[in-house]
Amino acid sequence: MAKTRELRRRIKSVESTRQITKTMEMVATSRLKRARDRVVAARPFAQALSDVLGDLFEPALAERFPLLRQPEQMRRVGLLFITSNRGLCGGFNANLIRRTQQRLSEHEAAGADVALHAIGRKGVGYFKYLGRSLALAREDIGDRPTFEHAVELVTSLMERFERDELDAVEVIFAQFNNPLSTPPTLLTVLPVRPPADRQTAPNYILKPSAEALLRDILPMYVKNQMYRALVETAASEHGARRTAMKSATDNAGEMINFLRRNYNRARQAQITQEIAEIVGGAEALKG
Repeated sequence: MAKTRELRRRIKSVESTRQITKTMEMVATSRLKRARDRVVAARPFAQALSDVLGDLFEPALAERFPLLRQPEQMRRVGLLFITSNRGLCGGFNANLIRRTQQRLSEHEAAGADVALHAIGRKGVGYFKYLGRSLALAREDIGDRPTFEHAVELVTSLMERFERDELDAVEVIFAQFNNPLSTPPTLLTVLPVRPPADRQTAPNYILKPSAEALLRDILPMYVKNQMYRALVETAASEHGARRTAMKSATDNAGEMINFLRRNYNRARQAQITQEIAEIVGGAEALKG
């Protein structure tokens, strides 16, 4: 009796857990749709900015814009990495943190001074636990980033880069390919590197001049790169959480089936034993 009671209790507990993970899977699926729409909407504008920048870029103009300055040596680097504020998304945050540690070690091995900027509660908590000082710790952005958030994050870094206080600004984020593929990706935001496959083809008259256009486009390009990293990471988080919760739900279903089989066997054995005891008692009364 005690064994069947324990099995019933475990079945009820796992069923409750499966209900929670199924609900979380449905919520993640709903949020993933909206987050993926933001990614799809952000990519064409980012590509258009990149194309225009490639058309306008000339080595002579590059000397006039600090954001295009290509340092000979990486002495001071701003490394910004993005994680989520919540867990239950598999190895999503662990992969981003591991890639950040790897890049951090590469810079420090080369003798660079790295200022670490953490976005997301999981990343902030991890490096604080290690005792690593953070130049920036933001936990308020969440999974619905806006362009204003990107501007807040990157404006001060652009100003420091223009004052030659930083030689590079890099961002580690989760690139959203599909819900099952969200690899940690390293993006160099500063210095701005024009697309290598674009050719300068001034077959049209520019008004205002290319220099005036670059003055407005360069900051916008950097901010848009930061915004794209934020929205892709948000979509990747929901995709990873949906995958993790679906796996948990499926595993809970398999465990329930296993426990029910054991319960039925134990119950059958108990009934057989009770019948045997009744029959044995009846035979004893006859004798």
